[in-house]
Amino acid sequence: MSFDKEILNAANSWPFIEAKRVVKRILIKPPEKGFVAFQTGYGPSGLPHIGTFGEVVRTTMVRKAFEHLNDIPTKLICFSDDLDGLRKVPTNVPNSKNLCQDLDLPLTKVRDPFEQYESFGDHNNAKLREFLDQYNFDYQFESATSKYRGGSFDDALMVILDNYEKILEVILPSLRSERQKTYSPFLPISPKSGKVLQVAIESINKSAGTITYKEPDGEMIELSVKTGNVKLQWKPDWAMRWFVLGIDYEMFGKDLIPSAELASRICKIMGGNPPELLNYELFLDEYGQKISKSRGNGLSIEDWLRYADQESLSYFMYQKPKTAKRLFFDVIPKMMDDYHQNLKKYHEQNHEEKLRNPVWHVHSGFPPKSDMVISFSMLLNLVSASGSEEEKTLWGFINRYAPNIKPNQHPGLAKAVQYALRYYKDFVKPHKKFKVANDSERQALLDLHERLGNISSSAGKDELQSLVYLVGKEHNFEQLKDWFTSIYEILLGTKTGPRLGGFITLYGIQETRELIAEKLAT
Repeated sequence: MSFDKEILNAANSWPFIEAKRVVKRILIKPPEKGFVAFQTGYGPSGLPHIGTFGEVVRTTMVRKAFEHLNDIPTKLICFSDDLDGLRKVPTNVPNSKNLCQDLDLPLTKVRDPFEQYESFGDHNNAKLREFLDQYNFDYQFESATSKYRGGSFDDALMVILDNYEKILEVILPSLRSERQKTYSPFLPISPKSGKVLQVAIESINKSAGTITYKEPDGEMIELSVKTGNVKLQWKPDWAMRWFVLGIDYEMFGKDLIPSAELASRICKIMGGNPPELLNYELFLDEYGQKISKSRGNGLSIEDWLRYADQESLSYFMYQKPKTAKRLFFDVIPKMMDDYHQNLKKYHEQNHEEKLRNPVWHVHSGFPPKSDMVISFSMLLNLVSASGSEEEKTLWGFINRYAPNIKPNQHPGLAKAVQYALRYYKDFVKPHKKFKVANDSERQALLDLHERLGNISSSAGKDELQSLVYLVGKEHNFEQLKDWFTSIYEILLGTKTGPRLGGFITLYGIQETRELIAEKLAT
């Protein structure tokens, strides 16, 4: 669907706000390279995780918003810092003890603990690209190893060397006094051991393009800064990428704000123009700790996709990037439901509302129609109530509610059924804890049981909801919320649950009566 330029320019969702910053940038100075470059960075010291995916998704959202505002071509560069030395052995890989022997080697020289690729860096790069390719991200992959060793960075490395003292003036005040004594923008890659050395630079020769340092065995070595003989420290390396690749936009985690500020200053010293930047809040695990690739806490990409679709994950990533969010299994059902609710709204909204709807960004302006006639949470509750982990049983409930719904005609719903069964088995079933009804709860449930036996079999969800509400009110529950909570805990073994009118409609009036009788008998 095409949108009027005036409406697009008035759009105020965060990707459009970011895109307008890029538009303003290129109006001041159009890029000589002929396109606008968006970048995401990846440190392949651990397996790709959802935070990595989130950065690509969010950057893509800004890129697509920009493309609706301006006709200049764009590129998304996914840059892997794979020449960096392995500083710490990740704990979430097989054969991790073997990696201890490879500490300080470039990641593209570290052995692959999975024994599938030439190196650990190659393995992790492949896993990132495999995922991005699987979901049709439009990107250009770049490797630090290839760029350094292929000579693409040689001219910029000479610029760094020429401005050595100025860069030190920027970096040194940010370091501890001990680190100041040995810091250099250049990390030599030892011709003896192949390791990325963190050593003091004894001298530099700007005309020759070399640095001199002392090997751990004491030998003094003079090394060219070109063709992969050195690796820049993180902050000047980041600045150099912006300078060489002409990056116009990049986002990064909140913990890198000081690094981004210093890299911007270095980029200017080099004669470049730092990109438009956005810092986002970090994802937290179930305990409120920062997600780490090396620790492997939080969710992997594969974890999420076992229980929900990629679109729900993209929807999660869209939400308030500057607000810290827990990223754990318990957020999945809500994201599935919220995504599909917004998808259903989209096709009935006007143009302004559509551009405010998150699904516009999830689908780059072309959202499909949802075929989820039943919410994901309701599917979970049906599995929980029935005690069956068979797809056939769940489809029986669905067809009672909507007789003409078939799995092959509703692929989204069919996948959701499979997701719900997996999620129930792994996360709901192990933690179900049924409450034993007290006297007042028992009397109220017996009353509900009897009234359900007298209600018409054609009663709709609103009538059934009113009945449940009336029973709770007549049995003098101080807070009706307590009545509903009691039903969930006694019948479903959970503290929260569905809107009961809709649940009874799907599960069946007689089946609900049998469920009440069964739980009161135990």
